[in-house]
Amino acid sequence: MLNAMQVKRWIPLLLMPLCLLSAPDASAQTRQGRGQRLEQPLAEGGVSPAEIQRLFDAYVVMQAQTELELTDEQYPKFLTRVRALQEARRRGLFERGRILQELRRLSASKTVDEGQTRAALRRLTEADGRAAADVQQALDGVDQVLDVRQQARFRLFEEQMERRKVDLLLRARQGNRRQQQQQSQQP
Repeated sequence: MLNAMQVKRWIPLLLMPLCLLSAPDASAQTRQGRGQRLEQPLAEGGVSPAEIQRLFDAYVVMQAQTELELTDEQYPKFLTRVRALQEARRRGLFERGRILQELRRLSASKTVDEGQTRAALRRLTEADGRAAADVQQALDGVDQVLDVRQQARFRLFEEQMERRKVDLLLRARQGNRRQQQQQSQQP
């Protein structure tokens, strides 16, 4: 029988294939409907990009426990605070994306409304500042739970996870391209 620690170690291994299998559908959906919201599920059993992000966030939390050698006392506090950090980053990216979409729309028209464009640029600057402050505050909260060695390892771990996520996305896109090419070659 598996103990709780062993179960926690197996969860990421079970989640990653789901992420990899779902990512080609999500990437195709993103390209086809850029105006659609991330929360919308995909048709025919696909997984939305937001769901993939949630799965990856869960994977990160599980891996962090092992990588940082968190104690049983630290883990619940760390979990709450790292989720707040992830949410702060997600909110900031969402807000930035929304404003950039507005700027894209404003700049694409033949006559640019300078007042609206300046206001959107100002909102973008303000949103970036708020997001940076929210992320820093959340990161400070995570640091309060960790000792100095764990803080350093957490920064390195985050960088490693970001690289892994980019690598997974690239592989998913390549797989999607191959799948599209195979479908286009079929009679």
